[in-house]
Amino acid sequence: MTHTGFATKYTTAAATPTRPTLRGSFGMSASTHWLATASAQSVLERGGNAFDAAVAAGFVLHVVEPHLNGPAGDMVALYAPMGRDPRVLMGQGPAPARATIQHFAAEGLDSVPGAGALAAAVPAAVEAWMTLLADHGTWELAEVLEYAIHYAENGHPIGHQAAAVIGTMAVHFEQHWPTSASLWIPDQKLPAAGDNVKNVAYANVLKRLIEAGSAANTRQGRIRESLKEWKEGFVAQALTTFARRPHRHSSGTDHAGVIGLSDFSDFNVCIEEPVSMDFRGTTVLKAGFWSQGPVLLQCLAILKNFDDEHLDPSTALGAHTIIEALKLAMADRDSFYGDSRAEPADLTALYSDAYGRDRAQLISDYASKDFRPGALPGIPAHRPPLVNALDSTSALGAGEPTVRITGETRGDTCHLDVVDRYGNMVSATPSGGWLQSSPAIPELGFALGTRLQMTWLDESSPSALRPGARPRTTLSPTLLMRDGRVVASLGSPGGDQQDQWQLLYLLRTLVGGYTPQEAIDAPTFHTSALASSFWPRTWNALGVIAEDRLQPEVLAELRERGHDVTMVDGWSLGRLSTVLRDPETGQVSAAANPRGNQGYAAGR
Repeated sequence: MTHTGFATKYTTAAATPTRPTLRGSFGMSASTHWLATASAQSVLERGGNAFDAAVAAGFVLHVVEPHLNGPAGDMVALYAPMGRDPRVLMGQGPAPARATIQHFAAEGLDSVPGAGALAAAVPAAVEAWMTLLADHGTWELAEVLEYAIHYAENGHPIGHQAAAVIGTMAVHFEQHWPTSASLWIPDQKLPAAGDNVKNVAYANVLKRLIEAGSAANTRQGRIRESLKEWKEGFVAQALTTFARRPHRHSSGTDHAGVIGLSDFSDFNVCIEEPVSMDFRGTTVLKAGFWSQGPVLLQCLAILKNFDDEHLDPSTALGAHTIIEALKLAMADRDSFYGDSRAEPADLTALYSDAYGRDRAQLISDYASKDFRPGALPGIPAHRPPLVNALDSTSALGAGEPTVRITGETRGDTCHLDVVDRYGNMVSATPSGGWLQSSPAIPELGFALGTRLQMTWLDESSPSALRPGARPRTTLSPTLLMRDGRVVASLGSPGGDQQDQWQLLYLLRTLVGGYTPQEAIDAPTFHTSALASSFWPRTWNALGVIAEDRLQPEVLAELRERGHDVTMVDGWSLGRLSTVLRDPETGQVSAAANPRGNQGYAAGR
């Protein structure tokens, strides 16, 4: 097997990146919004560490990207304190105690809706951020929240995408969710891109949380008292009271939510060990099988068995091989991953060398149209319903995928990365609780999330709806290590596409010799041959979505190989960012996605 790198690097647009890969020795921040990046970097400049900076940026993202994440959503992070082992911060809340298959059936539903409070998992994002701050930060909560309070109280220039989402949702808000109309369309005037938008209600929430912890004697005690107010005080009470009021869901029918106060108090964010595997001298670390993170490891285990010529995303041969590997890994995801088994299953064999070799042998010269999960001893493969994308319907506010082929408005996700001068590193992906997911709670300034739409109303599924079980989340940050030391963090929004786009980045940097910014800028693609994690849960057996900057002959050959290729704007897929650190020299670097003119990296 030969390893020669990618010749296409020197013949495509990847050779001229839109921005430089930033380099320095102090610290780097990167995220999906420039104000979050600037806030994180400000914390570093003022003496905070990477954990202080990440938390400050995380709360800013609630304010400046409310269509992509919210306080009542979810957050998954991988983090590495300098000199200590990396860990997963599990900020994915479970299904409430009353969220049962039987209850949904009694409501006349055969699937979990994609919008509306009935689909709400227990909010976990705020608790996850506060846990990270208490355990590894150095700043007071009031100092960290100063940035988010400023932008919520004084306003920020709303982005084009956020304004477009509000515009698309306007009629739905006015007809069915009047509290959302009051919050996002004040005085019945739609915000335009660049308008100064405020969220005073959320600023007041953050101030009340700070005040609730002010009497405690220690920094950690103050954070924990503030968190207690979130989980047991006015926030939990307002969320649960509002959720019990029937309102319109994406099903087109009205329902009340089932989340209760005990669901908040019974849940606790936890710290877990990541799963990992080695590829080309780099150890790739992900969250466990309650997320989709191991999909990336499975793909790398399959692609280990091919030479460099088959791994270049900019060629037809490479794109075909990668797409087919992704389809195999996604079939395993949809068949085995989940948190709803009575007894936990050891699924690590899915990214073993032996399993990867067997799966690699299934890749032929032509696109497969079959759903092909593998076989694990003693663990049956569950086949989910495969709804043809052409036969499905959609609804405003539902789903998450970044790609909008048919024009419907869907939520998405944010991402941020931080590395400080000490070598601490954070990769965090917050999501859920979008402004279009559920009606806004007026006194809070945000909505419940809808992560339960990732569960199935089928008791035999490993990702079935079950009280206390986590929905299988798509949130999938990544850390990289070499020689036992963390060297990079990265991630991307994008629902089912998160690990697909990260795979292309890793192949281009670890195999092709691209710089981080070159790899982020390069034309990308993904497959839709998977059971979508988001309502209405569609599947396209041969589907490929590709940026039109891929060479015409590549797109033509993919079609000849049997792929159903849909071209989209050449700068529309992926919002990946990364920070890196050389453990030998202490030099740091960063890169961020130029698509949408919103993501930025900063540092020195």
